[in-house]
Amino acid sequence: MNLYDVAIIGSGPGGYVAAIRCAQLGMKTALIEKYSTLGGTCLNVGCIPSKALLDSSHHYEDAVKHFEDHGIEISGEVKVNLEKMIARKQAVVDQTTEGINFLMKKNKIDVLEGLGSFKDATHITIVKSDGSSEEIEAKNIIIATGSKPSTLPFITLDKERIISSTEALKLKEIPKHMIVIGGGAIGLEIGQIYRRLGSEVSVIEYMDRIIPTMDKAQSKELIKVMKKQGVKFYISHKVSAVGRKGNEVTITATDKKDNEVSFKGDYCLVSVGRSPFTHGLAIENANIKINQQGQIEVNSRLQTNNKNIYAIGDVVSGAMLAHKAEEEGVFVAETIVGQKPHINYNLIPSVVYTWPEVASVGKTEEQLMEEGVEYKVGQFPMRALGRSRASGDTDGFVKILSNAKTDEVLGVHMVGARVADLIAEAVVAMEFRASAEDIARMSHAHPTYAEAVKEAALAATNDRALHI
Repeated sequence: MNLYDVAIIGSGPGGYVAAIRCAQLGMKTALIEKYSTLGGTCLNVGCIPSKALLDSSHHYEDAVKHFEDHGIEISGEVKVNLEKMIARKQAVVDQTTEGINFLMKKNKIDVLEGLGSFKDATHITIVKSDGSSEEIEAKNIIIATGSKPSTLPFITLDKERIISSTEALKLKEIPKHMIVIGGGAIGLEIGQIYRRLGSEVSVIEYMDRIIPTMDKAQSKELIKVMKKQGVKFYISHKVSAVGRKGNEVTITATDKKDNEVSFKGDYCLVSVGRSPFTHGLAIENANIKINQQGQIEVNSRLQTNNKNIYAIGDVVSGAMLAHKAEEEGVFVAETIVGQKPHINYNLIPSVVYTWPEVASVGKTEEQLMEEGVEYKVGQFPMRALGRSRASGDTDGFVKILSNAKTDEVLGVHMVGARVADLIAEAVVAMEFRASAEDIARMSHAHPTYAEAVKEAALAATNDRALHI
């Protein structure tokens, strides 16, 4: 029987990054993955393929709607080849997963393919696709099995017309009318992909706004922009039934006045969040506790009630984000060897990859109000930037919230072009406890989208913005 210092179950961003860091720290490491490709949901059916399709559909939309504004004339009809678009997406996924294979070999990590389950707190049984099995022993074990798409109790996903994000990323036709249940990041991103390609898209959201966990101003701006793009929104609607007859899907819901309404389309994307995935782990054999939300219970060191077993990423509490899982993977690896790592969960950024993009870090204005914190607001519109006008990306803003007494930056919320990248500046500033004035006094290159960050900081510093 092979003995390892660390065995990691699950090869998503949390798992494979944890494996790399463990190997870097000199531990003999095994990575267990039930599928034939590494990378988990993120690389195979989540973050990477969705961004590939977002970029491809964005190019198409630019060619159809915006090239002429730039003096680019196309003779003949611009057409979508969905099959080729999906094939390109898959090529990006394949290249990325091959990169993970390379990193495993480079770091001398044993990759064991099969379904891993606990025999006890130190032994894992791995059942392979051919039915054979092997057993390994590990001094430490990290559970990194991620999450799966959630559904509602009365909805049956047939994976043909009533689908999750996994199926939505490999459709063989462009929907005539895609109905999206859920106005969070995944639903909005996929909805925008198919709206660009010509689908009618309707988004049904139970809450009173889209992206409800982000700052209210971001929700208001994004829904305004996406409505201009042709997406229809039905806010404060509670879905009660989803049915299919042939190629037609019918959704029944009640609006905020308790009126029953129905929607008909040829596809229904169910995008109501994700659930921790622990099925098949046999965690009862290791006496691991799970809470009512299906999450594995861990302490501040990410240890389960068995101190040699850790859990990270989507199977524990907190935001279900790939980069959060990566940070936790590194944290656990360094904890095992006796280091004292730290994660500031308040400074894990969140991003929605629609266009315009949406990005946040820190406290929202609603949270500060609820906590009774006195704060200042500085906000600057993207349309006031020369760079935004040059590219034609004038929607959005940067909003900075700072402590009214100390001026420390408490939250940064953005909507606009490339804010998924700009948010890193805010994370760095807040990690170093910067004030709004600190950011305001830093030189930002001109012309750039990043100037909006400086201007918002100026606005938060005694209303000193220069360009509005």
